[in-house]
Amino acid sequence: MVTTLDDTKRLAIAERLADLKEFQNLIISNDQKLIDACPYLDIRERLENMLSDDRKNLGIIDTVIVQYGIHAEPSAATNIFIQQFEQMMSGNEFTFYQKLIHHGLLKHGQAMSGITIHKAAQKVGADIEVAIMPLNTVNFEGRAHQEQLKGMLEQVGVREMTGEDADQGIWARLQDAIATLSGAAGSTITQNTDKKDMNIQTLIRLDHTKVNTIFTEIAATKDPQKLQEYFGQLYKDLLAHAQAEEEVVYPRIRLFYGDKNTLELYGEQAQMKRMLDEIKSINPASANLFKSKVKQLMDVVGDHIRQEEFTMFPVIDKNFSNAQKEQMATEFKAAKSKIQEEMAASRRW
Repeated sequence: MVTTLDDTKRLAIAERLADLKEFQNLIISNDQKLIDACPYLDIRERLENMLSDDRKNLGIIDTVIVQYGIHAEPSAATNIFIQQFEQMMSGNEFTFYQKLIHHGLLKHGQAMSGITIHKAAQKVGADIEVAIMPLNTVNFEGRAHQEQLKGMLEQVGVREMTGEDADQGIWARLQDAIATLSGAAGSTITQNTDKKDMNIQTLIRLDHTKVNTIFTEIAATKDPQKLQEYFGQLYKDLLAHAQAEEEVVYPRIRLFYGDKNTLELYGEQAQMKRMLDEIKSINPASANLFKSKVKQLMDVVGDHIRQEEFTMFPVIDKNFSNAQKEQMATEFKAAKSKIQEEMAASRRW
């Protein structure tokens, strides 16, 4: 039987994602502190725009953590750093210019963390790369913010030393151009900046893509350790996805989708859960038997995915407004996160 559904490398990435979220919260808090302390109207307006981006990026990080499917606590080192940073930024020892420098360093560290998580994902599993793909937006916009901060530092530093504005030279214009391009590239990866969340179809489709990627990974290996790792992730992802759909999505669409079609979706997921538990009882060392059962599961899940994407999604589009679809996505994400945390706490797997 599958002895554990946890993998140390995946747990390490989960901790880094938890760190990333804590640092994003720190960035948001520090954005506000800088805005409150800023003596320059033009700089304050740019910081307010940055704060708006950072709040949306926190939502993207939340989405990534839920898509990743493994929850962890931030590292002890991160908690210590945040306490020390907040204490430093709250004091009067630094000028506004110096505080802006430290904010830029914080932004740089956050961008590097996102890039490092991507690089680690390439070593651990293609399904992780799929799950964390929305982090590209956070990384691109973080790059844009770094360039904007360089321009702000130029202005603030000269003002503090001379009381006059810095000349707008070629380098400053180049920084603004890079910032604009980076921000635009980031925004195109996931959603328009005026949206509060992805719509429910996009969020469900992300789950479907990840699950299909795991099935591909299982088909490509006979290594019992890898089979156990991939199945562990598949088991957790499918159960959390199914329960969240049953709590949030299916009751909402039943009136428009019909009792028969909706009950069929419930029935398919009940069959899927039984098959997951059956596969869990098989030793991955019996690779051929294990993979043949996974193939049967893949066929059932594939039929379920096709029904949702080709018949359920159009019903949602026809009967729900964009705001309602985004709200459903927010509720789905929250339900899935709660389910994942409860499963981890109870060790149901």
